[in-house]
Amino acid sequence: MNVQNLRAAAHAAVPEIPRSAREWLQILAKYRDPNPARSVFELAVTLGPFLLIWTVAIWVLQYSAIAALVLGAINGLFLVRLFCIQHDCGHASFFTNRPLSDWIGRSLGVLTLTPYHVWRRQHAIHHSASGNLDLRGIGDVTTLTVEEYLARSRFGRFMYRIYRSPLTLFVIGPAYIFLIQNRIPYGLMKSGASFWLSCMGTNLTLLVGMVALVYFGGWAPLFLVVLPSWIVAASTGVWLFYVQHQFEDTHWRKAEDWQLHEAALEGSSHYVLPRPLQWLSANIGIHHVHHLYSRIPFYRLTEVIRDHPILAESQRMTIGQSISCARLHLWDESQKKLLSFRRAHAMYLTA
Repeated sequence: MNVQNLRAAAHAAVPEIPRSAREWLQILAKYRDPNPARSVFELAVTLGPFLLIWTVAIWVLQYSAIAALVLGAINGLFLVRLFCIQHDCGHASFFTNRPLSDWIGRSLGVLTLTPYHVWRRQHAIHHSASGNLDLRGIGDVTTLTVEEYLARSRFGRFMYRIYRSPLTLFVIGPAYIFLIQNRIPYGLMKSGASFWLSCMGTNLTLLVGMVALVYFGGWAPLFLVVLPSWIVAASTGVWLFYVQHQFEDTHWRKAEDWQLHEAALEGSSHYVLPRPLQWLSANIGIHHVHHLYSRIPFYRLTEVIRDHPILAESQRMTIGQSISCARLHLWDESQKKLLSFRRAHAMYLTA
């Protein structure tokens, strides 16, 4: 059931249910205040096990390289959770003290290979323009309309197909972004010295950490423990980001028809995960609520969908359903749906 039908049905049964995305803002405002003790706890139960698993994996290396590799890969999931905490710091939703949030975000950015100041600016652009066809390009997965795709040359279509392939999107692309692209303030290279300072500061700290690791432990811990964590975290994070916005009935509009709050609510999914994965991803699957009110701490998002069942059902997507999203590639402006290459060709090239 799409969000418009959900609103209509809910309003018919319960008159106080809001009719518009904007009306939800007043309701969601009561969930925005973080609990400092809870935030410290969430950071501790994520960072502590993460560092412990890395330590154990490096110790295990002397007995089994395979076991160390597996532990390193598993630790990538804890790294995803650390990135989600960094994400909340960027939204000033983890602590009310903004400098404290920023310093925690900067520190975690070293572990997640993400210059905090650069990412925070790019992510703010993503939130302010998500679903706007005229403002694509920063902080999103490149998505062409059917008309744009058909206007490309044969080579241009081929390159877009390569880009949208699962191998590129979820394996090669994430590794490139986090290991290479993030080493410069991509997209903000002419936007001021602060972004370069953030990027180079992160790089320098990373370099010092890796040199120390290799000096005391050799190359094996870097390549068999740390690198697998980074790669697993990168691919998992990009997959989560992808399914949060790239689903059949997502929301894309031209600027003149685009509205911020409607795009936030209708253009983000509710990715329903098993409890362990929901914990490791810090409730980021409740993405429609996050996009509508980004100041809500991740650990309070479950309160929102508990208190408001209509939001629990909006854009609901299971893991099984999400797999099909990888086969969606082009936005059809006439149908307002994402289509696969095959369906787009059948509809527009054989007609």
